[in-house]
Amino acid sequence: MGFMIFRLIIFIAIVWFGLRILKAYNQKKLTKNSAETNAEADQTPEQMVQCRFCNLHLPQKDAVKHEKLWFCCHEHLNRFLAHGPEKK
Repeated sequence: MGFMIFRLIIFIAIVWFGLRILKAYNQKKLTKNSAETNAEADQTPEQMVQCRFCNLHLPQKDAVKHEKLWFCCHEHLNRFLAHGPEKK
């Protein structure tokens, strides 16, 4: 009988220790996710522009500007200047 109680106490201790480890792991995971979310929220959204030739939307920093027109690449800029907008 005494050996059975000892085994029960050891089992309860193992379960309690496992739950503590799981709780600590989840807490670290939550703080990491909230830190990533805060970092993403701090970033300002990028201005999107539309390619005048193919109507593709892309970030302004990746686009090519000609006067007041935006293009997705130099090829579309050159084709637009040579032939005008693309006909569908």
